[in-house]
Amino acid sequence: MKPIITASACASESAGPRPPVLLDVRWRLGGPHGRADYEAGHLPGAVFVDLDQDLASPAGGGGRHPLPDPEVFGAAMRRAGVGQDTPVVVYDGGQGWAAARAWWLLRWAGHRDVRVLDGGLAAWAGDLSTDVPHPAEGDFRPKPGALPTLDADSAAAFARSGLLLDARAAERYRGDVEPIDRVGGHIPGAVSAPTDENTGADGRYLPAEQLAARFAGLGAKAGAEGVGVYCGSGVSGAHQVLALEIAGLTGILYPGSWSEWSADPSRPVATGPEPQ
Repeated sequence: MKPIITASACASESAGPRPPVLLDVRWRLGGPHGRADYEAGHLPGAVFVDLDQDLASPAGGGGRHPLPDPEVFGAAMRRAGVGQDTPVVVYDGGQGWAAARAWWLLRWAGHRDVRVLDGGLAAWAGDLSTDVPHPAEGDFRPKPGALPTLDADSAAAFARSGLLLDARAAERYRGDVEPIDRVGGHIPGAVSAPTDENTGADGRYLPAEQLAARFAGLGAKAGAEGVGVYCGSGVSGAHQVLALEIAGLTGILYPGSWSEWSADPSRPVATGPEPQ
């Protein structure tokens, strides 16, 4: 199953005999809370999911967005109507990061039928609704570990002997600026691969062959053990993992990402352009 769905296909499925559960995950780093945007208009039947409350544990030693407690995450998904076998479509305001985080978490927790609305809300041509639905409780029970993850040590190992992609903006990778974390720079040996290069001007993912060419140019090899991915706090990195899947590659997320790595002064930090 493809990890993305077009707006027209989503509309068709929503009107069909087995409509997907729609999750609105609007969120932006440092921006206003997405609930207000949701209440102003959302896909008919969509349920709002709070990234900070439902898709992450409180910030701490594990970074700004550590993996959520499975019980908390599962309860949030059940309240939204997600069942073990219910198709799910997630979307956000168009940047794609938050939707990809929800997609990755559901996949990591064992859900097999979840897709991201390609292009987000901006791609939706139908009417929006201000009605807040109250779906019947679902029966989804997370079984964490269905997707592999990296910790700090295994991310460092990928950077040394495999391929570790840094999904942040290039200026943060180089250490030119660091508006959020303790120190700027990147994990030594990581390769800069800004997430915004996965999509076109319309916010939709590039075709599979273009993404495959992009990642091949960064050093990804088909059939390898996977491509490690990190970002600032495990949100935009999920977008990179999804893009890798579209390209036919396996991305392995480091959920703690730079916010966890850089919080420990004993871990090495590299700055400047990418390694040769």
